Amino acid sequence: MSFKVVIPARYGSSRLPGKPLLDIAGKPMFAHVYARACQSGAEEVLIATDDARIEAAARAIGATVVMTSPDHPSGTDRLQEVARRQGWADDVIVVNVQGDEPLIPPAVIDQVAANLAAAPEAGIATLAEPLADATQLFNPNIVKLVRDVRGYAMYFSRAPLPWARDIFAASRESLPGSGLYLRHLGIYAYRAGFLNDYVKWPPAEIEQLEALEQLRALYHGVKIHVDVAAVELPPGVDTAEDLERVRALLAG
Repeated sequence: MSFKVVIPARYGSSRLPGKPLLDIAGKPMFAHVYARACQSGAEEVLIATDDARIEAAARAIGATVVMTSPDHPSGTDRLQEVARRQGWADDVIVVNVQGDEPLIPPAVIDQVAANLAAAPEAGIATLAEPLADATQLFNPNIVKLVRDVRGYAMYFSRAPLPWARDIFAASRESLPGSGLYLRHLGIYAYRAGFLNDYVKWPPAEIEQLEALEQLRALYHGVKIHVDVAAVELPPGVDTAEDLERVRALLAG
């Protein structure tokens, strides 16, 4: 199995401006992501950016950089531009590794690529993990999902999903069942052909309501394979507090 990794790295961030370039243990954040992606089984790892400062820093560490448009409405559109400009065939598997995941285990990159390769009906593969507690279930910042018997996604939502009607009528203090409730993890593998289709579709109403890009794919009948991550995926860097936590972890 062969696959590519693309790491989108945008300078703009409402919470942490210049986030990909923020220093962690003497290196910019994206460089940690790049190093971990290079430890995966990917045949090629590229940085996709719209900023000359990030381009220069990426080239300084020997990374291959693709300059992309600053006007993309989503990360999926940015990925498609990379695949198109690189001339990748429709069946090439492309893993999107976010540039703010400096602790990402290479094993999950390999896992999501392998899952897509093993699911020829799917256009996308992604990962999930069991929810830890009921507080996460009712948190709209945590995306939940349900799968069918073959592991394909039925729906993603910021709302509690599935709704345990009788149990939640009595109490919402604990999660019913064992491993039924899943939290979506933001790592994706795509077939390049799917990316070419995706950018031609207008945003779906459910996608806009939930603010979840993957719902456009489901709306258009694309299968999304979801597996439980084989190893724990540490949180990424979204806030200043996250940044300090990761700095402390990598300081030694």
